[in-house]
Amino acid sequence: MTDPVADYLTRVRNAIQANHKVVDIPASNLKKAITKILFEKGYILNYKFEDEGVQGNIKIALKYNRNTNESAIQGLVRASKPGLRKYSGSAEMPRVKNGLGVAVVSTSKGVMTDKEARAQNVGGEVLCYVY
Repeated sequence: MTDPVADYLTRVRNAIQANHKVVDIPASNLKKAITKILFEKGYILNYKFEDEGVQGNIKIALKYNRNTNESAIQGLVRASKPGLRKYSGSAEMPRVKNGLGVAVVSTSKGVMTDKEARAQNVGGEVLCYVY
């Protein structure tokens, strides 16, 4: 596995496609930060960090609409890839779905959303888009 963030996004996408309630993902600090952002923005129901063994695990409870059984996450797109990194300054930070979605950005002040990065006037690597 050469791209752990793409693996994370693919596991979540596959679990949503199969209508799973919970998905298990191998943990890392970057994946934990992305999970916290997804929870704070209301895209997932809950999460739990399990520190078993060397690497640990992240359990994510996915969020669905009760009536239509539609996921809260409509799209997860990897923006910056290992072969082509995508960096953005604070002024030209991308807006996802005209502000309805979230861009997850890795900055010098930690992993945050595009809105937080604009507010703190920092740029960084755009990891993914969530809407």
